[in-house]
Amino acid sequence: MRKVTVLVVLTVVVAGCLGPAPSPTLAPAQPLSVGLGFTPSVQFAQFYRAQQEGYYRDAGLDVTFQHRIDPDLIPLLGQGAVDVGMADGTSVIPAVSQQIPVRYGATIYAQFPSVVVATSASGIRQAADLRGRRLGIPCRCGSSWIMLQALLESAGLTPDDLEITLYPDFGQVVALREGQVDAATGFANNEPVQLASAGIETVVLRVDETTPLPGPGLTVGVSTLAEKRELLEAFVAATLRATQEIIDDPQVGLESAIAEVPELGENRELQLAVLRATIDMWQSPYTDQHGLGAVDVEAWTRSLEFMRTLPGADVPQDLTAAQLVTEELIP
Repeated sequence: MRKVTVLVVLTVVVAGCLGPAPSPTLAPAQPLSVGLGFTPSVQFAQFYRAQQEGYYRDAGLDVTFQHRIDPDLIPLLGQGAVDVGMADGTSVIPAVSQQIPVRYGATIYAQFPSVVVATSASGIRQAADLRGRRLGIPCRCGSSWIMLQALLESAGLTPDDLEITLYPDFGQVVALREGQVDAATGFANNEPVQLASAGIETVVLRVDETTPLPGPGLTVGVSTLAEKRELLEAFVAATLRATQEIIDDPQVGLESAIAEVPELGENRELQLAVLRATIDMWQSPYTDQHGLGAVDVEAWTRSLEFMRTLPGADVPQDLTAAQLVTEELIP
């Protein structure tokens, strides 16, 4: 017993002589600019949650969000002016075709969100039923236009087989509700949910079963990938952690979104419905097998082959999926 006592006393004396232990020096958080879609929305709940819960901070990141549309964001990513951002896969292919140096690094939407929506009363049940019908679309451009062509091709149709009306102000769903068109393009996690909340039953035509098109995901510039790979890996891991938490409990995602965008709280029931529909888009049989964020390179190859067939497409024959995607950032 005496020996133990002496040892304890000696330890205390030595510690007192050395003085208090120095505080650990924390490395300063590294800035990372993140581009999201044009409008702050419940659809970005995982990014808001990762920020609010400190997942980015704990990973050594000082994250700032910017909200931009795809055509503006992708050139900024290529220039390194924005570090990482959400970009549609069907926008990445033409961008790289035009020598914009970006790579798609993590899947967020494992299912292609652009769809054709029709009211149940229209009698439209499948793509072939669109022949001769009136369809509303914002423009003959972008992901919705590519999706529509792929959907029509699956039924042996072309856009010339429809009566297409353009709604540059994105009023095509209002036109559908008012009976001005029989169907309209939209997003599976938005327009059908909005129409259902108004008591309108819908039929949703999806392209996933016929032509795999890559949905929105985290995209980076080639130079940024080389310079900030570890930071980007940490960002993706933190984002996917928050994504899984919201899949497990959508309510936490709703609260994070409302904390970021308070006006979303004015209709919590609708926003939760939109979030649940969005959660469905985050997952697919491929991610069930390979994990959230996984990039299906084979599907990208098939998408590339399809986009080469589109009228006016300028996709080089020697462009490969390896020049479009990177699997370096997935945990």
